[in-house]
Amino acid sequence: MIPADVVADTQMEFFMRKLILATLAATTAAVAVPAAAQDAGPFTGPRAGVVLGYDAMRPGDTQDSMIRGDQGSDGFLYGGDIGYDIAFNNLVVGLEGEITGSTGRVDNDPRDPSDFGYGRVKAGRDLYVGGRIGVIAAPRTLVYGKVGYTNARLDLTRNDTTTETGQNFNLDGFRLGAGVEQSLSPNTYAKLEYRYSNYGDARLNYPDGASTGTFGVDTDRHQVAVGAGFRF
Repeated sequence: MIPADVVADTQMEFFMRKLILATLAATTAAVAVPAAAQDAGPFTGPRAGVVLGYDAMRPGDTQDSMIRGDQGSDGFLYGGDIGYDIAFNNLVVGLEGEITGSTGRVDNDPRDPSDFGYGRVKAGRDLYVGGRIGVIAAPRTLVYGKVGYTNARLDLTRNDTTTETGQNFNLDGFRLGAGVEQSLSPNTYAKLEYRYSNYGDARLNYPDGASTGTFGVDTDRHQVAVGAGFRF
């Protein structure tokens, strides 16, 4: 039979071992977390920012566009974006979403039947969702490309160019782009990018919620944008 004092000493020794191992594990974790965060670099994690720049819509090569002939819509781009990035050594991949508006518009001749009788076509909201992949070219500099889906709206006014119709064209297309992002601090960044979008499908939405079927168009969009944001 094992004496009671030996049993007690054995239990105490086992308890002390567990306590020492738990303490070592907690200490290691406390040291490892900041090191991992530092290794992740400035291009990892969720982010949110603002986007400003130049916006231009042009008819595509086939000319079957809501913007026709030599007309163009030039305006000021504004909005915001969110995203999440993950760094793998020098490679960064991420997902992002964006909502923007534009001051661009086209003033039409209401007598021209090709203008659908609308005196003004104005760029409305633009929704984008896509991905990006980049290379860390310097410790605080990311060079990247992007691709995704874009849905834009063109708001319409009547022949007098002042009365809102409540109607709009809804355009579906794709976006390609490239840019440079610079880390300004552990939590802030600035970026510059060029984006090209092409819209190949459209439908006309009416004020009562009804819409036409989808029909083909060819509308190009060119944007040069600057952005700034905060990484969480």
